[in-house]
Amino acid sequence: MDVTDLAGLAKSVLSPESKGSNPHRRKSVTHRRTSHRRMAVAATGLAALLAGSFAVTQANATSPATDAVPDVLSSAEAGELAGSLAGLLSDEAAGGTFYDSDTETLVVNVVDEAAADTVREAGAEARVVENSLATLSEVRASVEDFAVPGTAWSIDPVSNTVRVTVDSTVTGEELASVRDSVEALDGLATLEQRAGEYQPFIAGGDAIYSSGARCSLGFNVSVGGQPGFLTAGHCGSVGSGWSDSSGGGEIGTMTAGEFPGGDYALVEYSADIDNPSAVNRYDGSTQEITGAAEATVGQSVERSGSTTGLHGGEVTAVDVSVSYPQGTVNGTIETTVCAEPGDSGGALFSGSDALGITSGGSGNCSSGGQTFFYPVTDALDAVGATLP
Repeated sequence: MDVTDLAGLAKSVLSPESKGSNPHRRKSVTHRRTSHRRMAVAATGLAALLAGSFAVTQANATSPATDAVPDVLSSAEAGELAGSLAGLLSDEAAGGTFYDSDTETLVVNVVDEAAADTVREAGAEARVVENSLATLSEVRASVEDFAVPGTAWSIDPVSNTVRVTVDSTVTGEELASVRDSVEALDGLATLEQRAGEYQPFIAGGDAIYSSGARCSLGFNVSVGGQPGFLTAGHCGSVGSGWSDSSGGGEIGTMTAGEFPGGDYALVEYSADIDNPSAVNRYDGSTQEITGAAEATVGQSVERSGSTTGLHGGEVTAVDVSVSYPQGTVNGTIETTVCAEPGDSGGALFSGSDALGITSGGSGNCSSGGQTFFYPVTDALDAVGATLP
């Protein structure tokens, strides 16, 4: 679909055809995965945190008067509630979801009162919006047609639009072209500017070393009853050996992985070494990990890495694709958590839930930054592993 095809989408957002039921239910309201995973970032090099914006559009939404009071939830509970609603709302009826940390409620965008009633009965806040996920997914897919290196795009459930961002490498005629294309989408997309560039966080949880890099251990796992751990795919290649100290003896070999496309790797232990299902908090304690979960926009999270230790932040987008100089990584979790080279592969978690593996991003832990994580659920599925 080209830009001109989409210019009239706003007029048909609330048409009966866009609101019909869909027998193909999504896996999760919170972490919707499209067949093409097109919430993309295209960029080159190192990036920094949000610097400014060309346009920011608030959601054209209403919250109808109702006696129903949304349940007060933790971000983890909100994720579970979103999952329970997943089979009840189609892409044509839903408009995205996010966790409101101020009110501690799950907000679910819907396009009609029938869907709103379903949401309220489940204990979430229903917000009636103009644009369904089906409509926004089409808009999001079209952005790839005009995106240039240094462009990022994703569905923003808060504004109920597609958010397009450009970094500092996009200037002049390229910038003007992107701006014109966004404007042609007739209010269904917004444009923001960010400083800097994007790159994987590689330096040449706990530090792990290979001949060409220092990265971080993500999560210990079990593969066919044998112990191993997950890290970032860009940290090495299949067949590479890894140690837990610089120049030390090998503790494992990378047996599976993907980069670009995905950004995960499995290292199977070859040495008898303690491998608890826990994450280093870098304060003398560890966080036990009991399961894997998908991230929710607005969720509070923490990241552990061998360069900068433990840092926290918030999930700002899911199912984002990031084009590093080496290639594009699909389906990542975007956060406000900082990270630096060497933190790659480290664990993203919320309480006892494993969420992601540190991939790359912008900035640093002095000035702040934006970091992308590969979903741990996808990595586990890809390598056939489970958490211990």
